Amino acid sequence: MARPSRTPPAEDPAVDTDRRLEVAIRDLLARRAPTSTICPSDAARAVGGEEWRDLMEPARQAAQRLVEQGEVVITQKGETVDLATARGPIRIRRASS
Repeated sequence: MARPSRTPPAEDPAVDTDRRLEVAIRDLLARRAPTSTICPSDAARAVGGEEWRDLMEPARQAAQRLVEQGEVVITQKGETVDLATARGPIRIRRASS
């Protein structure tokens, strides 16, 4: 007896957005000098267009995932900070190689 074919589950839209935010952060940083920074809103705007404000927290979390992978650092006033304890605006910079 043949097994019924299964269609793979559709990609979770939140996972897709998270990946797109990570890609946007990498791409935006790649276009800048190695020591330059971006704001999470830059990635949110790149992915969300007019609805970018809804992506601010997901953009910060995407940056945190990239911190955990050693790709970026999160800064405030030029100093590296931990996102979990950071309050207020943050910036994202490529990690030193």
